[in-house]
Amino acid sequence: MNYPDPSMLALADDIAAALADPHTAFAAHNSIDRPQPQSLAGGSAGIALLHTERAFAHSSRWSTAHAWLSGAAAGDLNGGSGSCLFFGVPALAFVTRAAAEGTGRYRRGLAQLDTATHQLTRVRLSAAHKRIDRGERPALAEFDLIRGLTGLGAYHLLHSPEHATTTAVLAYLVRLTDPLPDADGLPGWWTEHGPTGQSPADYPGGHGNFGMAHGITGPLALLALALRRGILVDRHREAIARICTWLDCWQQPHTHGPWWPRTITVAEARDGRCDQPGPLQPSWCYGTPGIARAQQLAALATGDTARQQTAETALLGCLTDPAQLSRIIDPSLCHGAAGLLHTTWRAASDAATPGLAGQLPPLTALLQARVQAGPHNVELLEGRTGAALALLTAATGTGPRSRWDSSLLLA
Repeated sequence: MNYPDPSMLALADDIAAALADPHTAFAAHNSIDRPQPQSLAGGSAGIALLHTERAFAHSSRWSTAHAWLSGAAAGDLNGGSGSCLFFGVPALAFVTRAAAEGTGRYRRGLAQLDTATHQLTRVRLSAAHKRIDRGERPALAEFDLIRGLTGLGAYHLLHSPEHATTTAVLAYLVRLTDPLPDADGLPGWWTEHGPTGQSPADYPGGHGNFGMAHGITGPLALLALALRRGILVDRHREAIARICTWLDCWQQPHTHGPWWPRTITVAEARDGRCDQPGPLQPSWCYGTPGIARAQQLAALATGDTARQQTAETALLGCLTDPAQLSRIIDPSLCHGAAGLLHTTWRAASDAATPGLAGQLPPLTALLQARVQAGPHNVELLEGRTGAALALLTAATGTGPRSRWDSSLLLA
């Protein structure tokens, strides 16, 4: 690809221009309900992140970023048990850190948000360890990236990698991989609920979740990223190996390369079989791209060249399979073209396998087509804000200066 790409920059600029005014942006894009400001996933905090990334390139844009950041911080901030990387105090701390690095401002506010995020993390860690002590299975929201301690750990690893809170999250994730008493062969992260929180009565036996957003590859990516930064806790490598062994057991063959199920039921686990007939949507959140990137990071951290080749082959396979690509029908980061492009961009930057970088131009064209076709919601994870951020990276060929993609555990 040739950098910079004017057409991609122009499309990202058009998206950002339509989101310049916090008072009109949601209404202009036909949002039925105005998202909560302090939501990174779907509110003002996420849009502030887009304008912050753009302001690193042009200082005149900091006023727009500040307007969105102020809107995200307006009102009572949620620092309760439901707050997480993508909502509440931690979400605002994540965005404010980026703005502080770019401007030298916001230091006092960031310090307050950071302190509150540390306190929240310690409370949630205490609850998680007590749950393990009782021999109970976790909820996805205890440990996952979007709502749980993996997401909080992503914030701490970025903001203060050597802090005791960071290592405490890593130590918890190591313990999460330990089988519980009377586990019947199921891993420590097995949940008794369904993938979307269905009760045990509706989802007998619970499930094992493989996805980056809600499953065990999120913790794997965080453990790997920490190890690559030299942040190591007791049994750290053992935990990575345990997760990778689980993934190896459930790796499935395909003419376009290996893939993994999104979830498995207790019946599948006991029978050692996968009922999912084949690879589904090649998404960051649940599909082969996110799972492959987590394994590539683990391989890079541990020097496992065979695993790196398998992960990169899996990613390349889904990118060259028309049947899988046809399932990408929207521009989103979560499960659409932006997430596919940016995951591939990060993986290609580290790849030993030839071919991944060559997929970036067609993936960029796919994202452009999906943006132009809509839908036109403005969210970070499921809308045009995330698409604009992915376009900026693809257009310039440089990693995000705001490090926004650390919220996806891609880097």
